[in-house]
Amino acid sequence: MRIVIIGGHGRVARLLAPLLVNAGHQVEALVRSADHIDEVEAAGAVAHLADLECLDKAAMVDLFAGHEAVVWCVGPTRDDPERTMSVDRDAAIRSIDAAAEAGVQRYVLVSHSRTGRLPGSPGDPHGPYAEAMAAADAHLRSTCLNWTILGPGALTDRPGNGMLEAGDHVTCGDTSRANVARVIRQVICKDDLAGVTLNFRDGHMPIAEVLQVTTMVAG
Repeated sequence: MRIVIIGGHGRVARLLAPLLVNAGHQVEALVRSADHIDEVEAAGAVAHLADLECLDKAAMVDLFAGHEAVVWCVGPTRDDPERTMSVDRDAAIRSIDAAAEAGVQRYVLVSHSRTGRLPGSPGDPHGPYAEAMAAADAHLRSTCLNWTILGPGALTDRPGNGMLEAGDHVTCGDTSRANVARVIRQVICKDDLAGVTLNFRDGHMPIAEVLQVTTMVAG
């Protein structure tokens, strides 16, 4: 499968790329800075320099053409609420529309377990990001793409052990970035998870079992 990772220099993406490459996929990654190219390509991906804020839909269509899957793996841009909306909402929505126009079938979006489900408190620094991702999530759900939305809890750099707790009750909790990468790796080829939002955090059930249960519930 030919896969594009958006946000290719993010910490989850850098863990994900070698997992996908080792599974036999061809991986390309969009990066914002030329300084990131060597590190991303050392993980086995082909890097493309692309500033998401400036990249219009037509340019995204060109990048996505001929690919079977797109993974939105962009870390939160919380430093500036306007930039958060520009990237986490507007660029995400452009990428979704571009994927559909380019004929991509599979779209996996890494969101957050709280997105669209828990109201933020006044002055919450995560509020703009939650609002932005809620809009992106809703837009993706409205398309005909074969989509899956992943909602991990608060991300950590702890080693991933491949064990999760998942379900609609999960709205918080630590989630290893390594586990998120492992989930994407397994979800990307599972068409039976189309139209599913999976909220999860680190837990005690193997990822494969979590996905099997999720598939049964979704079916």
